[in-house]
Amino acid sequence: MIQVVLPVLLLTWAPITMSHHRMERVSELVKREVSEIVQELNLMDCGFVTITAAEISPDLKEGRVFLSVIGSAEQKQRALAVLERQHGHIQHELAHRIVLKYTPRLHFVLDETEARASRIEHLLDELKGDQPDE
Repeated sequence: MIQVVLPVLLLTWAPITMSHHRMERVSELVKREVSEIVQELNLMDCGFVTITAAEISPDLKEGRVFLSVIGSAEQKQRALAVLERQHGHIQHELAHRIVLKYTPRLHFVLDETEARASRIEHLLDELKGDQPDE
């Protein structure tokens, strides 16, 4: 008797995701290109705007762009409003500058990391001042 053994194919229907390293590279590319596009915009009266980071979802369909604004609270809100108004232009330019299967839909978020770090340092300094010298 002849026995034939066929290999079993394991099919996984899980969504295909990119490697972590590739996602970081794509995020860095998006950050760099959006930063250049934002520099080309006329952001007068918006303070000093810097793109600090970008996070792109594994399926490349969504992305968050973090921006830091040196200026008043009003200038921060104005900068965010201008970027939201110019969203279509930024999205269009990004699609022309980078070649990906999908161009991520960008969402702009104020990066408050520096303000939080400054507040923590201030609180630590206050605690240090309240302790008696040893």
